[in-house]
Amino acid sequence: MTNTELQAEALTRATSSQSLTNYPTIFEGFLAKGIPEDQILPRENVFTYHAWRALGRQVRKGEHGVQVLTWVPMRSQKAVSDDNPSGTIGRRPKSSTVFHVSQTDRIVS
Repeated sequence: MTNTELQAEALTRATSSQSLTNYPTIFEGFLAKGIPEDQILPRENVFTYHAWRALGRQVRKGEHGVQVLTWVPMRSQKAVSDDNPSGTIGRRPKSSTVFHVSQTDRIVS
């Protein structure tokens, strides 16, 4: 998978997920960093490193984000069939770090 594909997938997962389970962790973590509650908008200005890259932003060196638990699909070539063309066999938990927009800079090209 190329970096561009990885970033696009990260952005899709970040904006399309229906789960709200990480919201309390996100708010608690960024409030502790001094970011006002009204400026914390998950799925609008809080994303993973790769999602920020897909949006044309770079997380500043040395910034510390907030750890959250995400679910990523597990795929298997053996599971590919007419009923399951992607080969998805389930999901597994993965720890990820999210960053607030205030911790990023626009990439200048």
